[in-house]
Amino acid sequence: MRLVFAGTPEVALPSLEAILDSDHDVLAVITRPDAPSGRGRRLTPSPVASRAAELGIEVLKPAHPRDEDFQQRLRDLAPDCAPVVAYGALVPTSALRIPRYGWVNLHFSLLPAWRGAAPVQRALWAGDDVTGATTFALVEELDAGPMYAVMTESIRPTDTAGDLFERLAQGSAGLLVSTLDGIESGTLHGLPQAENGVSLAPKIGVADARVSWRVPAFAIDRQIRACTPEPGAWCEFRGERFKLGPVTAVADEALAPGEIRADKRAVVVGTATHAVALGQVKAFGKPMMAAADWARGVRLDTGEAFS
Repeated sequence: MRLVFAGTPEVALPSLEAILDSDHDVLAVITRPDAPSGRGRRLTPSPVASRAAELGIEVLKPAHPRDEDFQQRLRDLAPDCAPVVAYGALVPTSALRIPRYGWVNLHFSLLPAWRGAAPVQRALWAGDDVTGATTFALVEELDAGPMYAVMTESIRPTDTAGDLFERLAQGSAGLLVSTLDGIESGTLHGLPQAENGVSLAPKIGVADARVSWRVPAFAIDRQIRACTPEPGAWCEFRGERFKLGPVTAVADEALAPGEIRADKRAVVVGTATHAVALGQVKAFGKPMMAAADWARGVRLDTGEAFS
């Protein structure tokens, strides 16, 4: 089929590469406009835009898919289908109707669970044991279109969102290609999603990632892993933001919530239940480092605590 691929972040690249290696023809890619990045806040192309440019593929960067100039270019290209992986913008009906077979989205959850922008993070935060990926026909209602195919993936006890994203992105690229193959051959048809079991996965912002030490250790563990690497879990230490990497349980420690105990080998913090040992941390103005190395550089007062 003649395709226009829509995607923006790095997790979309395995699917783009798999489609490029298939019998389908990629006419162009659609991606979000260049965004500020790094300390200098320079406008930087998305990973999908950069890869397409390397390959000499036309790159479309509409401010919004409803833009008439963009939709006219899409009509000129006349794609059969538009596969989508983490594009990052809602596609209006006027654009959905342009490809003959519509837009086919690869979503990193087992729909109808976790519809929305942060399905991987929300599955981790909720403590799900299993997640996966679903291909479905894009419609205007959020992640609600007929489903074509699914794959499952176990969530491991130490998974961060970054770990799980990587496995899902790699493992589901073939699912998207086989879905496109089935649509082209007429052997695959979408089935309506179940009406029960719908859950929403709104984007996780910086404020959501703030850790409260007055909740159980298991909830802190899930929150930190769900927010790693982005937006990054954090709390405050001496009035400054303090970034937290994944933690491990220390069942035999009894500390007040947020209270810090440090020795040469570990930094332990109290929660509403048992304590947790910090892993990698980032104090304000410092690089990421092992918690014990950070503790050696500060003079902790007895009973000092995170907030």
